[in-house]
Amino acid sequence: MSSRPDLAATIGHTPLLRLRHASALTGCEVLAKAELMNPGGSIKDRTALGLLLDAERRGLIRAGGFIVEGTAGNTGIGLGLLGASLGYRTVIFMPETQSREKIDALRITGAEVRLVPAVPYKDPNHYAHQARAHAEALNESDAGSAWFANQFDNTANRDFHEATTGVEIWEQTEGHIDGFVCASGTGGTLAGVGRALKARNPGVRIALADPTGSALANYVNTGELVASGNSISEGIGSSRVTANFDGAPIDLAWSIPDDESIPLSHQLLHEEGWCVGGSSGVNVAGAIRLARALGPGHTVVTILCDAGTRYQAKLFNPGFLREKNIPVPPWLDQAFPG
Repeated sequence: MSSRPDLAATIGHTPLLRLRHASALTGCEVLAKAELMNPGGSIKDRTALGLLLDAERRGLIRAGGFIVEGTAGNTGIGLGLLGASLGYRTVIFMPETQSREKIDALRITGAEVRLVPAVPYKDPNHYAHQARAHAEALNESDAGSAWFANQFDNTANRDFHEATTGVEIWEQTEGHIDGFVCASGTGGTLAGVGRALKARNPGVRIALADPTGSALANYVNTGELVASGNSISEGIGSSRVTANFDGAPIDLAWSIPDDESIPLSHQLLHEEGWCVGGSSGVNVAGAIRLARALGPGHTVVTILCDAGTRYQAKLFNPGFLREKNIPVPPWLDQAFPG
């Protein structure tokens, strides 16, 4: 008999997929780690597990205690599911601008969800600051009762991706990998995978695919945190350098507009059967750019972060897409006429 003891044991070891369209377009092998196949539906299950394992190892959370975090959604879903599995209570602070699908998915994990206004990180009412303050208040009334996960600046995030995601990619490609590219939210995936691959082959090119409206690509290219434009993508991009992103071994960086990335998300669904979110479209756009920069015959890997069903009201809404000047494929108009 083969079985796994709990939810945590099902996280990771996701398959590596060949993306047919991107490979044919570039003459490269363009592969994607299917992180949407984690039990909570996203790569953030890994982040949640890495943070929680580190907290347990260091004695930062006690049995039955509170997990508290500020998140755009997916890390909260992972923490909520792990909390339910392991007997913790979870409180999540989340920007009210996030998709209804993610908010609902978070609530059904049993987590307490507190929606707050979306404000810049420098504002004391930013969701991450509110989460930290709530954990501190819980600990003031009952010392040791709460743990603030702090996914953006807790480098256990980056370290877990270095030890798991990066190692898996290296093993699945048998070391035949020339480049890796993905977007950055906390920076944990990009920095951790980049470190793991560079440690095994310094020649592997690491690239950032950044949505418009984020300052990170400009920071990599010029040293200045300057952003322009905007994006409908959720959970990626930043106006600051997090502890996880700081020092990431990035060789190349691009700012990816929605009218380039969202059509790739649509194409992946309609032509290859993969229903992915907007961040995956940004990643695939980055993979195509990196493959073209390297030239035919190379192997490039990226991440399919989560499922498109978490963004259905935006990503598959013809009216919304037209309002944002994003191309609407004919099949989507046919699926949702009028």
